[in-house]
Amino acid sequence: MSRDTGKLRFVDSNYSDLRDWLEQVDHLGELTAIRGADRDLEIPGIWEAVSREGRGIRPALLFDEIPGFSTGFRILFGQLESVRRLALTLRLNLDKADILSCVRACRDRLKQMVLVSPQKANDGPVMENVDTDGKVDLYKFPAPLHHDNDGGRYFGTGHCVISRDPDEGWVNLGTYRCMLFGQQSLGLHMSAGRDGRSMMNKYFSRGEPYKVAVAIGVDPALYLSSTMTIPWGTSEYDFAGGLKGNPIEVIEGPYTKLPIPASAEIVVEGECYPGDTQPEGPFGEWAGYYANNGLSPVLEPVMHVKTVLYRKNPILTCVQPAKPPSDLLKEGIFRSALIWDELEKAGVPNVRGVWCDLAGGTRLFNVVSIKQAYPGHSRQAGMIASQCGSGVYIGRYTVVVDDDIDVTDLQDVIWALSTRADPERSVEIIRRCRSSSADPAISPDLKATSHNPDDTFTSKAVIDACWPYEWKDRAFPVVQVKPELHDKIVKKWGKLLKLNGSVAQSE
Repeated sequence: MSRDTGKLRFVDSNYSDLRDWLEQVDHLGELTAIRGADRDLEIPGIWEAVSREGRGIRPALLFDEIPGFSTGFRILFGQLESVRRLALTLRLNLDKADILSCVRACRDRLKQMVLVSPQKANDGPVMENVDTDGKVDLYKFPAPLHHDNDGGRYFGTGHCVISRDPDEGWVNLGTYRCMLFGQQSLGLHMSAGRDGRSMMNKYFSRGEPYKVAVAIGVDPALYLSSTMTIPWGTSEYDFAGGLKGNPIEVIEGPYTKLPIPASAEIVVEGECYPGDTQPEGPFGEWAGYYANNGLSPVLEPVMHVKTVLYRKNPILTCVQPAKPPSDLLKEGIFRSALIWDELEKAGVPNVRGVWCDLAGGTRLFNVVSIKQAYPGHSRQAGMIASQCGSGVYIGRYTVVVDDDIDVTDLQDVIWALSTRADPERSVEIIRRCRSSSADPAISPDLKATSHNPDDTFTSKAVIDACWPYEWKDRAFPVVQVKPELHDKIVKKWGKLLKLNGSVAQSE
C-alpha cells in the first residue's frame, strides 16, 4: 500500500478485521489516539469539533483510558469519515482523494460487483469473552452520552443490528440506534419500512419473540453496507463480501443462532417480545434536530440481552449525528454511488456525477449532473433520482445540472440553479411522497397525533437547473479563466498561494 497522499493505490490492499484496518489507517497517518477524555459529552464533542473545524484530512479518533472504565475498553469515532479510509475499506484505486473521484470509483465497483456469501467458522476472536445470564453487564462498556438533551446513553450508533426473516430465511443487517436501557437491556429504534422493523413485525404478528443480535466493531465494509439501502432479500453479508471481494467470516450466535461476525469487537444477543416497550430517546439525529418527537421520548421495543460476546480490549464504534457536517461523509459518498448506479440501470444516459450533499444530511438535497442528450433528459434524471431505492427516503430536493457543474461544490450548484433555472419552467413538485419520523419539516402536532409517527408524507421538488435543451447550444458563455491558464498559474504560483491545483472540491 502506498503512503503517497497524492496517489492512492489500495486496490491490492486487504485487511482481516477492524484492528488490522486500524493498523493500516495508522500507517496512512489518519489515526489519532486520545487518552483520558470523559465518555459523556466530551468524547462525542471532541469528534464533532474535529469534524466541523478540522481542515484537510480528519483523522479517526481512538479513545482509551476513559475515566471509570478498564484501560483497553476503547471508543472509536470518525471511522469512515475520509476519502482515503473509504478507499482503503473498499479497495478502491484512486488517483486523487477528491469526493467525486471516490463516488465514481464506488459506482464502478457496484457495476462490476458479484455478491459473495459469508464464510462459516466454528470460532472467532469475538468469543474471547462470553457472558451469559447474570454475568451480562452492559455497563462495563463506555457507551457515551452524545448530546446534552439526549434521553440517555447510546450503546449502538456505529453498529449492525442482525435479524432473520421468518418467511424467507435471509439475514438482514441494519444500523438502527440502540439506547442503553439497563444492565441487561437495550432499546431498538427502527423506522417503519426498514427491513429490520418489517421482520420484527412479522414475528410479533404471530405472537413470537424477535431474536436479534447487535454487532459492534465489525469489518468496516460490513458496517458501511448496513447503513445503506440494499434491496429486500439481499443480505448485507453478501453485499459486503462483494464490495471487498472476500467473504465475511461468521459464526453461529450461541443464543440466537444467527450468523454473527466472527471478528466483531462486541456482539450482544437477545430478543424482543410483542407489546414490551419502554420510552426511548430523545436522540439528536442525522438531520441536525431532535425531530422524531422533539424532546419527548417514544415507546420502542425492549431488547432483553441474554449473551454478550467481546474481544479482549474491545472497541466500541460510534458515530455522532448532529447538525451537518457531522458523521456523514461515508453515507454521502456511497449513497451517491448507489443513486448513480440506479440511474444508469434505469436507462438514464450520460450521468456525469451524483452527490448527496452533507448539508442535507445526505438525504435531503441531492444533485445530479448530466450531459444532455435529448429533450426531457434532465427531467427524467431528476424524477428517477428522487424516487429510486436510494433516493426515495425523504429526498426533498433533487437538482439536475449540466456536466460543467461540480456537483460536490454547493456554490457551483447554487450558481447554476440561480442563473439557469426559471422557477416557472424548472420546478416540479411531487406530492405525498415517503417521509420519516426523523423528518424535521413534519409538524410536531401531526407527529404527536399520528398513530404511527412514520405514517407521514412529504412533497418533493425536482429542480431542472440545466440550460433549456432547445437552446443549450446557444447558452451564454461562462466567464472563467481557461483550464490551461489555470494549470500554469497553479504550477507557477500554487505553493506561494497555497492553491490546491484543482477547481473540484476536495474532502
